[in-house]
Amino acid sequence: MTTTTESPVAHAPAMHAPATQSLAASAPMHLAGHTVVAVVIEWRGKIALLKRSQGPSHDRGRWHCVTGYVDEGVSPGEQALLELSEETGLHAADIQELREGPVLMLSDDAGAPWFVHTFTAVTGQRRLTLDWEHDAFRWTVPSKTARFANRVAWLDKVLAATGHLGG
Repeated sequence: MTTTTESPVAHAPAMHAPATQSLAASAPMHLAGHTVVAVVIEWRGKIALLKRSQGPSHDRGRWHCVTGYVDEGVSPGEQALLELSEETGLHAADIQELREGPVLMLSDDAGAPWFVHTFTAVTGQRRLTLDWEHDAFRWTVPSKTARFANRVAWLDKVLAATGHLGG
């Protein structure tokens, strides 16, 4: 399934979910503008799905996880914590565990590679404080994410990579 409106990060080109590959940890991972994080928030066995607001230029109204570009000189783990703070109000002290998953490669409509560093952030905080990028969130058991029909195509790949869905 290829869509032209879905992307894992703000201002990123659309991604083709079926072109996903897992990359070895030793592969070069920081390509300018093409390296991102995708963070799944977990609370009491449920995960948070965030609904994009009308503000961003893409994925409006679609459900996904926390995402963002990896800034130059910042590690993917540090960027994951920054994005969690910006998008949900969860700070490092609110995170009980930050589990790093595999790095996925997605291709955009032009065939350019996007390296997606996957993470799971386990928290004891149920309440999230959303920024302008999102206007809603829902806690759900991972096996019920298919009920969110308006989710981005790449979300299932991230959920599988982080162990939340069967491969």
